[in-house]
Amino acid sequence: MNSSLPLPSHCGVYYGGDWHEPISRRFVTVINPSTGQALVDVAVAGADDVNAAVAGAQLGFETWRAVTPLERSRILREAATRVRRHGDELALIDAASCGNPVREMASDAKVAAAQIDFFAGLVTEIKGASIPMGPDVVNFSVREPVGVVARIVPFNHPFMFAAGKSAAPLAAGNAIVLKPPDQAPLSALRLAELIGDLFPPGVFSVIPGDRDTGASLASHRDVAMVAIIGSVAAGRAVMRAASETVKPLLLELGGKNALIAYADGEPDEVAAATVGGMNFTWCGQSCGSTSRAFVHESIHDAVIKRIRSRVNSFKPGIATDPATTMGAIVSREQLERVVGYIEIGKSEGARLLCGGGRPADARLAGGFFIEPTVFVDVTPDMRIAREEIFGPVLSVLRWSDEAQMLAAVNAVDYGLTCSIWTNDLSTAHRAAAAVRVGYVWINEVGKHFLGAPFGGVKRSGFGREECLEELLSFTQQKNIHIKFGPSRR
Repeated sequence: MNSSLPLPSHCGVYYGGDWHEPISRRFVTVINPSTGQALVDVAVAGADDVNAAVAGAQLGFETWRAVTPLERSRILREAATRVRRHGDELALIDAASCGNPVREMASDAKVAAAQIDFFAGLVTEIKGASIPMGPDVVNFSVREPVGVVARIVPFNHPFMFAAGKSAAPLAAGNAIVLKPPDQAPLSALRLAELIGDLFPPGVFSVIPGDRDTGASLASHRDVAMVAIIGSVAAGRAVMRAASETVKPLLLELGGKNALIAYADGEPDEVAAATVGGMNFTWCGQSCGSTSRAFVHESIHDAVIKRIRSRVNSFKPGIATDPATTMGAIVSREQLERVVGYIEIGKSEGARLLCGGGRPADARLAGGFFIEPTVFVDVTPDMRIAREEIFGPVLSVLRWSDEAQMLAAVNAVDYGLTCSIWTNDLSTAHRAAAAVRVGYVWINEVGKHFLGAPFGGVKRSGFGREECLEELLSFTQQKNIHIKFGPSRR
């Protein structure tokens, strides 16, 4: 174990209010993407571990569902307080295990705490409705928690998703079994150490593992609902597994998102948004990254010039260093995938504006680093313009005909986000209506707003998060019909 980092004290499985050695007896080594060196061995939960965790969660659910909404709110607010108190160490854990810069991971901890507080404040909004049916009848609906919820989260924001995405199911009165990313499970284990004692045993569980662990959760007959953030392939696997027991899903999957710059866009602002929306800070490893920039021909060259200078401010570095502005790719496997797409871009005829190689800094030789990469002269038919790379690779496309451009924007299988840059109100509304996505920014990019529903269409998934709808999605409606007997007066 690396003693210089605030790693969790427990690396087994957490369920039933206690820590356990994995029944599977399997462990995997977590690697630091910045150095390629081992951090610690973590349990890989097998089917027997999943069974034990779900059984414990069922017991916890029966207790938790009876806790009054305002008491659940109080407990969740205490969880948010503990997250804030330990934000710095959580940021270091994530930086060391997922490769994103520690400065950004500190923001993730704050966002997670805000999400917990947000859903804690919505507990009394889990309301039903009455239906008028006459003087001798009362008909009304109530909302009840679904039961045991499995939450499967990805590696790009390990702690933010582990903590923040647990809030809505817990606020609604469910028990949750959290499966953290196999590449970066450490902050979720630390979360269990920090807040596990706040809940009745079994209500909050963390079972690290691999794809088989997730499949066991998704197919388990006593898991009432599965929510996943991940790739389209992962979403499909979960859907197949969940279909055996016909359970509801919430899927937030991949994206091949567009930034559209119209002729009246200001080149400095468009260039800043194009680079900012690509999320080079965490190596483009974000489902919401605007990895396709459609720039009108009248401002194209001016924007390209400014993009080059802005990209130069991102220098890959050790993620735990507070001065680092761009981290590492999460794993060697993912690094090889990104490098492969860069070679594909070159072979398809795209022109490399900058980046595309490994950093020359000898201190980074052991890590999974790649330079921020920008391709120009990209056409919509190229693979780098159609497929999600999940790496720091930006494609810039020149356009002149709006109808053709919008057709190209919508031609991909994904539909998560889109950023539109124009000063014309009619153009903005027309474009926002035309793009087939779930989340649109106009003269903004990348930001999320608590209360505003986030989610995608097409293969980017279904369901909405970060809003009241997310909370309600973890409930089910029950209708109650009462017929009065005859008056006894």
